[in-house]
Amino acid sequence: MNKQLVTKDNSLIGASYSLGVVEQRLIFLAIIEAREQKTLIEAGGLLRIYAQSYAKQFDVEKHTSYEAMKRAVEGLYEAGFAYSKLDERSGKIGHYKSRWVDKIGYIDDLGCVELVFASDVIPLITRLEARYTEYELKQVVGLQSEYAIRLYELIIQWRSVGKTNPISLMELREKLGLVDEYKRIEAFKRRVLDLAVKQINEHTDITVEYEQHKNGRFITGFTFRFKLKKDKKKIVAEVAGDDTNNDMYTIEGLNDKQLGRIARNPSFLADYNHLVQPSSAAGQDSKAWEIEMIKRLKKDPLQFKKRPIREYLVY
Repeated sequence: MNKQLVTKDNSLIGASYSLGVVEQRLIFLAIIEAREQKTLIEAGGLLRIYAQSYAKQFDVEKHTSYEAMKRAVEGLYEAGFAYSKLDERSGKIGHYKSRWVDKIGYIDDLGCVELVFASDVIPLITRLEARYTEYELKQVVGLQSEYAIRLYELIIQWRSVGKTNPISLMELREKLGLVDEYKRIEAFKRRVLDLAVKQINEHTDITVEYEQHKNGRFITGFTFRFKLKKDKKKIVAEVAGDDTNNDMYTIEGLNDKQLGRIARNPSFLADYNHLVQPSSAAGQDSKAWEIEMIKRLKKDPLQFKKRPIREYLVY
């Protein structure tokens, strides 16, 4: 049986939005359906999700699945998200808002939901060449908290490093879609953060813990550290054209696209940011950094010895 892979551009992984569990699950199944099509879906492409498929994937009754899917239709139609993405022409970061779907509905006699992704979403789930995150759907099947699902995604994009960059409390709240809810830090930790961590540790392939950052007595942010469980196989993103039989410490056989992917890897940035300081935040490195690192990798790969070069192809 083929793995059911959820694949998203890191701009979408790091987006700010609020979606319930069922709404997120519909997005997962639609992404998988879109990725499994032999040709890239275009604007206006219709995707169909059956209650039978939902029930099988998430281990619930078919009738219960369909009723939940129908209730999620309206919420998903109204939902939007905010995201940041590198503008390829200027090398600057753009900030955008979009809706998830252009159209969504259901057919009672077929027991299915139909949806059309918004045009902004399509390249973020199908046309993936650089920075993206991929994981098996089964890792989030057991997560019953919408915040646990989002936190898992935010954390797992750092799998090659084993920890996230510090994230401010305000930014974390935005990414979890929490505007007015759980304003008191005690409530936020108990009802959101601790619950999410508990579910992630119980049901996914990682164990996670967090470190609090304070300004005086006030918590200002968090860093998340995590490890893959010993009985789980590490999930890696496929790298087109990568020959894993080659010496992992050389760049022989790697093209500029793959070298650029290495330069954009958060762990590469963490290991070698003393060479050239990126002009933007970690995880959103500048084009100048990428070009400079490609040149250095070609000229003198032996200066990059902290870990096998090809390990940076995986994130």
